[in-house]
Amino acid sequence: MAARAAEPSGSLAPWSCFLRPWGRAPAPSRPPPGPPAEEGRRAGVSLGQEAGEGCRTVPLAGHVGFDSLPDQLVNKSVSQGFCFNILCVGETGLGKSTLMDTLFNTKFEGEPATHTQPGVQLRSNTYDLQESNVGLKLTIVSTVGFGDQINKEDSYKPIVEFIDAQFEAYLQEELKIRRVLHTYHDSRIHACLYFIAPTGHSLKSLDLVTMKKLDSKVNIIPIIAKSDAISKSELTKFKIKITSELVSNGVQIYQFPTDDESVAEINGTMNAHLPFAVIGSTEELKIGNKMMKARQYPWGTVQVENEAHCDFVKLREMLIRVNMDDLREQTHSRHYELYRRCKLEEMGFKDTDPDSKPFSLQETYEAKRNEFLGELQKKEEEMRQMFVQRVKEKEAELKEAEKELHEKFDRLKKLHQDEKKKLEDKKKSLDDEVNAFKQRKTAAELLQSQGSQAGGSQTLKRDKEKKNNPWLCTE
Repeated sequence: MAARAAEPSGSLAPWSCFLRPWGRAPAPSRPPPGPPAEEGRRAGVSLGQEAGEGCRTVPLAGHVGFDSLPDQLVNKSVSQGFCFNILCVGETGLGKSTLMDTLFNTKFEGEPATHTQPGVQLRSNTYDLQESNVGLKLTIVSTVGFGDQINKEDSYKPIVEFIDAQFEAYLQEELKIRRVLHTYHDSRIHACLYFIAPTGHSLKSLDLVTMKKLDSKVNIIPIIAKSDAISKSELTKFKIKITSELVSNGVQIYQFPTDDESVAEINGTMNAHLPFAVIGSTEELKIGNKMMKARQYPWGTVQVENEAHCDFVKLREMLIRVNMDDLREQTHSRHYELYRRCKLEEMGFKDTDPDSKPFSLQETYEAKRNEFLGELQKKEEEMRQMFVQRVKEKEAELKEAEKELHEKFDRLKKLHQDEKKKLEDKKKSLDDEVNAFKQRKTAAELLQSQGSQAGGSQTLKRDKEKKNNPWLCTE
């Protein structure tokens, strides 16, 4: 009996970061800083007091069996598998793909990006990984073309829009009547590895602006890429400079949790090493009697997994082996909850009424519905009044136009009558001239006919005389 009771705690140690299957709302282990965290703490205390009222502890007379719940949870979690989504933000050529290959000890598919991208694009690839009997659905999102443009003012916007789109997709799935969160592929970003160029001087303004825009939406872990490009002394000063600039600009990076006693010491130590200076390599070289991942230079060899050379081991330990579940939990309980709360408040949903009394979802819906109906009726009345006003204005315009048409018609009618009278007078005068001409023509024709008749009679008389007197012809 005692052996069985002690077994779960020992068997859970390797699975401490996978105890909660994804899709189930977790209890936040670390409330986010600021007033919302304080409100959540007070609400949690109040809820605990209410739940604890009337509750007392009683001893068990024998074995019941609920001590196997951790084992049941582990078995269920392992059977369901896990998902983890990483966002790699950094300029082209800083070794983002190489570091991912090194972290997960495999070769992910992908084409190298060029420096000729017109804008920032996000490339997402999902892979199914299997280690022992644990399955992991890993999604790697990389920024293509980040920092390659002349105008970098809006370079952060596609990244913010992508993160918000994943939050919105999960929120829409939550709000469905029939939800399938246990089979839903959660694409929310759990960790953002921000790659900093090893300049050795200070952070670029692009890096500060981008991290400031992202710190309320994702867990940012800053890392110095290709840290073998600068000396150890320069690297130490560079880390101090980066930390100072992040603090002075109010950029909140992810802090490894120290509230769990089992990992408090190592996480506290690792928080002091941020940002991690890393080197990535998939090439294995023989060092001594072992094959190790390393980078060969003319001046020597840099070992990726040698903590004296870089912080790769620290990053892998913190990101995957110790705090992977906390990163997922913080994404759900802090960043997603903040997005969800703001989104629902934009839609008009609130937890309390103006009198600070609790508001149920039904009451909120009814209040919002009544408010919407009131606004709708108000808009209908405004549209009705606007329609009546426009009809009146249109009627006045039509009446004015009709009056103008009548006046124009009267003018045209009078002008037509005047023209008609003039034409009639002209016609009458022409008719008189035609009649006079006809009379003159008739008189002329009569005179001509009379003259013709007189000439004809004289000719006949002369011909007759010639016949009677032939000598007239001889002459």
